[in-house]
Amino acid sequence: MYNRSLSRELSLISLGLINDKEDLTFNQFQIEEVFESALDSLIDHCRDELDDCEADLEKVSQNLLDSELKEGSNSSFANVRDELKKAFYKIESVMNSLSVTLDFPKLIVSSNQNDIREDVKNRITNIVNNLQKIDTEIDEVMVGWRLKRLPRIDRDILRLAYVDINFLNTPVAVACDEAVNLANKYSDKQGRKMINGVLRRLQRVKVQ
Repeated sequence: MYNRSLSRELSLISLGLINDKEDLTFNQFQIEEVFESALDSLIDHCRDELDDCEADLEKVSQNLLDSELKEGSNSSFANVRDELKKAFYKIESVMNSLSVTLDFPKLIVSSNQNDIREDVKNRITNIVNNLQKIDTEIDEVMVGWRLKRLPRIDRDILRLAYVDINFLNTPVAVACDEAVNLANKYSDKQGRKMINGVLRRLQRVKVQ
């Protein structure tokens, strides 16, 4: 499951490095180059996340120190309590980020496995070779919007979900869950809402 999730994420980053035009032609060597660039981007992102966690922890430490100083001053208990709550919420956020980012060594090892690389290449190839068909069928289940009007990241998340469902025989529920996970990480609130709606309609069409 982890390998498939990682390959979806690498596929998403890879697609962002390719112009999504209908006349795409890519050979295996070019796809391999795109994969390597996507892997570098993901690794850099993990490093940035660790740096952000370090900076956030330093801020929390300072906030806790400030709260202790206020406790010994004339500040009200309510103010001190609010400062502590903010600090603890931030700690929780940092720990959640760390729990994901600490998979960094596993990312490096897993990315070199042939099944990961082949899965990413397969997903990219399916999208590149069938882009017009994929976009048309996604458009058909969209209400009040067109795929081309969505941000690129949202288009690619939907395309990957379509490939999962229609080319890779992934159970619809699993494909939708994985797409939502990508949306939660890479899209904004409006994008997540749109992707959820489109995936539900895609799911109903597939089940019929």
